[in-house]
Amino acid sequence: MSSLSPLPGPIGIFDSGYGGLTILHGIRQVLPEYDYLYLGDNARTPYGPRSFEVVYEFTRQAVLKLFEMGCHLIILGCNTASAKALRTIQQNDIPQIDPDRRVLGVIRPTAEVIGSLTTSRHVGVLATEGTIKSESYTLEIQKLYPDIQVTGVACPFWVPLVEYNEADSPGADYFVKKRIDQIMRLDPDIDTIILGCTHYPLLMPKILKYLPAGVRVIPQGEYVAESLKDYLERHPQMEAKCSKDATVHYLTTENPDKFKESAQLFLHESIDVENITLG
Repeated sequence: MSSLSPLPGPIGIFDSGYGGLTILHGIRQVLPEYDYLYLGDNARTPYGPRSFEVVYEFTRQAVLKLFEMGCHLIILGCNTASAKALRTIQQNDIPQIDPDRRVLGVIRPTAEVIGSLTTSRHVGVLATEGTIKSESYTLEIQKLYPDIQVTGVACPFWVPLVEYNEADSPGADYFVKKRIDQIMRLDPDIDTIILGCTHYPLLMPKILKYLPAGVRVIPQGEYVAESLKDYLERHPQMEAKCSKDATVHYLTTENPDKFKESAQLFLHESIDVENITLG
């Protein structure tokens, strides 16, 4: 991979679809001066129900593409990719591709802050089937806070509700209430719930509507952003490799017009999008 450019480049943000835009938005609030390159693999979304092997291969293709396009640092804004692919990419692929490049996920930063947010030490995780099955949140949280009890529930219909612009529809109420009731039934002592999928903040009005009083919700954007800021402060060599012209470029494996239209739900601004092919 000696063809990779040594010049400073944008910070890459990868997601299986649109959800990572909530992570990008959070990061830009905290670190507006940097350049960003967002890649959504919309043609192959959702990743949640896919096997570990497939998620790893798709994520690896995206990481390689972003490296080729000048990124030295990539954030996997997708919880499923963070759960199923991050460790293998960090341990097996990065040393071969370029040991000086980095790929980070969104699960660890959320796990790190949870200890200061829960009083009851009972935490819930609402996420895709893939993230729940991987038990990544349970493992990361209990590594840091062995006293915290973690209960996870998969929400298979929540991503399609957001992707098809149905987050505000009456039909969304049924699916949101069903999963919140389920997780609170499994552990009534939960006082903090992590939204372990980047799409879920778009359902926040419905989530708050059905959550019991006193239970707080943790969307990831602000915590991932603060964690990235801290990372760049602790790694000045990497910080120097991140270009700073306050630009954002968007790539999708799907129809750019469709991406542009749906992205406005997440970003509330007009954007330009380029189509690319992975694999």
